[in-house]
Amino acid sequence: MFERKLIGKVGIPLLFCLLFFSLQSWLIFGEKHNQGTLLSLDTSYQNTPYALAQTSRVVVSPQVLYDRAWHLIKESFYDQKFGGANWDYWEHHYDNKLKTLEDSHKAIETMLASLGDPYTRFLDRDAFDEEKSQIDAHLFGVGMQLGMNKEHRVVVIAPIEGTPASRAGIHPGDEIVEVDSRPVKGQSLDQVVKQIRGPISTKVSITFMRKTDKRKVSMNRAEIPIRAVADCEILPGNIGYVRLDSFISSKANSEMRASLKKVANTDGLIVDLRNNPGGLLANAIDIASMFLNDGIIVSTIDADGYKSSQNTSGNPLCKKPMVVLINRGSASASEILSGALRDNGRAKLIGEKSFGKGLVQAINKLDDNSGINVTIARYLTPNDTDIHKIGIVPDYEITLKDEDYTKGKGPWWIDLSYANFKHSPTDGRDVQLNKALEVLKAEVNKKGNINTTASAAQTVKN
Repeated sequence: MFERKLIGKVGIPLLFCLLFFSLQSWLIFGEKHNQGTLLSLDTSYQNTPYALAQTSRVVVSPQVLYDRAWHLIKESFYDQKFGGANWDYWEHHYDNKLKTLEDSHKAIETMLASLGDPYTRFLDRDAFDEEKSQIDAHLFGVGMQLGMNKEHRVVVIAPIEGTPASRAGIHPGDEIVEVDSRPVKGQSLDQVVKQIRGPISTKVSITFMRKTDKRKVSMNRAEIPIRAVADCEILPGNIGYVRLDSFISSKANSEMRASLKKVANTDGLIVDLRNNPGGLLANAIDIASMFLNDGIIVSTIDADGYKSSQNTSGNPLCKKPMVVLINRGSASASEILSGALRDNGRAKLIGEKSFGKGLVQAINKLDDNSGINVTIARYLTPNDTDIHKIGIVPDYEITLKDEDYTKGKGPWWIDLSYANFKHSPTDGRDVQLNKALEVLKAEVNKKGNINTTASAAQTVKN
C-alpha cells in the first residue's frame, strides 16, 4: 500500500528530503566480490556495470558479511580519503568478535558512521525490501495516503482510486484509531503504516472516526499502484501542468511520457518538482531527454576522479515553452533535471533554492538480504556547477515562510490543518504556481502561442 509518509510539519519542506536519503540519485549495483548472479536493472547509464547482486546462499558468516561491506567502501566510495578516516583501521577491527548477524550489522553501521556521509548507510532487510518495492512499483496494502496532524492523530489524506480503501468507503479526513482492533494512539506514523501493509490477499481491519461516528471495516490487502506523476491536467489559459512526485519508480519515465501526451495540445508546460526528493539517475536522464534537442544533461565524477558526461538522446517529445517549479524539498534527481533544463536554456526555474544534494548513491545487496547505500560519485550540472550543499537558485525566487503554509499559500496539495482535502492547482492560492503561470504565459506570448510539441505526441483522453 502506498500510504504516503507525510510529516505533520510539512511547512518545512527540508524534512521531505531527509525522509528519503536512500531514494535520491539511486543506482543499483553489484561488485566483483559477489559470486552470485548479477541482474542488471539499469543499463542506460553507459560505462557503469551497475546491477543488483543476487545470491542463493543460506548460511551467512557474520565476519564474511562485514568483510564484504568493508571492501565495497574501499573500492567504490567516491571520496578515497574516506572523510579523513583511516579505512584500513576497520579491515580487521572486529576479527573474531562477530558472533551473530546482528553483531555484524552493528559493526557495519559503526564503520560507515566514521565516513561522515549521511547517504552511505546500512539497510536492514526490511529497509532494503521497502526500497526495492518502491523501485519495482510494487506495494501491498489497502491504498490510503496517511498523515499525522498536530494533535498526533493519524488521518486519511486521500484513498487511492480503485483500491480496497476507496471501495470500503474511507474518506479524506477520517481518523484511524485502530488497526486489527489495536489502538494506534501513541504510535508513530511509520508504525501505523507497517501494521496496515502486509501480504497480498490477507485481511486487515481498520477502525476510524468520522466526526463523532466510529466505524470499522475489514479489507483484503491488494497490490497498490505507485504513481510517480501525482497530477497531470490542463490549467486555464491552455497551460499543461505535470507534478512529478518522485524519480524512484522504474515507471516514472513512462508515466511522464503518457502525461506529455495528455497535455500535447497546450501552449505551454509547467513541471512541478517541489518536494520531489529524487530517485533513479537513469529516470532523470531519460526525462531530461524528453525536453532537450541537444546538450549535456549531467556529468559524474567517480572514486577514481574520472569524469563522464551524459548527453541527451536528441529526440525530444516536447518543445513548447516551459517552466519548472522547485523548492527546498527538491533534491538529487530533481536537481539534475532542473539543472539540465536551466543550463541548456530550456526552462526558467521558479520557487525556492533547492536542497543541494550533488551525490550519487548505489545500493548493494548483501548476502543476508540486507544492504548498503554507498555514495559512489558526485555530479555536476551541464555548466560544471557542483550544487552539493549549495542547491540551485531559481531564476524567480519566491520564498515561503511557515505562516504562508498555514495560510495555504504553499504548494497547493499541502494543508497543515488536515481539514481541507479538496485541493486543486486552480484554486489560485499557491503563490509559487501563480508566478509560474505568469512567467510561462509571458513566454508563450513571445512565441506567438505556437504549439511546438513534437508531432509524434498525440492527445489522449484521461
